[in-house]
Amino acid sequence: MPPTPRVHNYRLFVLPRRSPTFRTMITTARSSTAAPKAPTTPTSVFSSSGTRFELSPLPSNPLGEGRWIKTAGALIIGDEVLNGKTLDRNSNYFARYCFENGIELKRIEVIPDEEDEIIEASRRMVQKYDFVITTGGIGPTHDDITYASLAKAFNQPLVHHAETLHRMTEMSKHRSWVHTQDEEQRRAREKMALFPADAETLFVASDIWVPVIRLERKLCVFPGIPSLFQKMLDGLKAFLPLPPSSERPFRHQIFTSLPESSIAPYLTSLQERVKEEGIRVGSYPLIRKGVYVSLIGQNEDRIRELGKEVEVNIQGRVVTEQEIREAKGTSSNL
Repeated sequence: MPPTPRVHNYRLFVLPRRSPTFRTMITTARSSTAAPKAPTTPTSVFSSSGTRFELSPLPSNPLGEGRWIKTAGALIIGDEVLNGKTLDRNSNYFARYCFENGIELKRIEVIPDEEDEIIEASRRMVQKYDFVITTGGIGPTHDDITYASLAKAFNQPLVHHAETLHRMTEMSKHRSWVHTQDEEQRRAREKMALFPADAETLFVASDIWVPVIRLERKLCVFPGIPSLFQKMLDGLKAFLPLPPSSERPFRHQIFTSLPESSIAPYLTSLQERVKEEGIRVGSYPLIRKGVYVSLIGQNEDRIRELGKEVEVNIQGRVVTEQEIREAKGTSSNL
């Protein structure tokens, strides 16, 4: 049985003490290169096309003074992903978000809507990584069990969050179906504001009533709808202790029309040679076109220097992300 709900009777935000170091990190994050732009959020059960809400105040650094996120993991929750009904776009967006913000994404797992699976995976990831996300399973139906499972995972009761209930009501008060719901339907709707008691609630978008809830200072819970996930993840950026720009990797890409087998011996020896420098060499073939070779490392000058060597050895040329997107006929990056 899920933990017994109780209600928090509060509406006001409490502004925590802010860390000067974290403020510096936040300023850096806001001025840095933005993650891929999310599409305009449609009106849904979680959002509104007209109502606007205040954002949460910026908290102190959840990892502690002077620390920043280095590693991340993602839990994609949903039977519909595992049975092929729904195409998971959230993990790709999160991977790009992590790379562009200097976070090393270590693991992505897709798990079913099962309590034991959610409990085990969330506990394990929180122990191993600095930043963990979950997507999916926070709606009003019987199989939306993410909040309840996470409450059990971290030994917390469930509570109705008053500010979230207020925002939910404000967003939906002009919708005709609200006034026709019976008591059971109302409880199902209010289930979406039933959070683990000690969760931190972060309202990160002015037109979305549901917050990102954060547990154990690391685990952030998102809806599974891609447009909402993307907008809320982008909105969360200011609330995260992201790495400084000096810690973020640089990616350099070279295209060759040679077959992958012809360049494989050289790339193997190159990777062995630069491994101690923390440089990663990758190759990504595009059928009937050629191969993209990727060099990733933190020292941009060194990566560009290696790029010149690679150009000569694979008879290639440097290409931009835009060229790659156009060649692949898709908006996703390598």
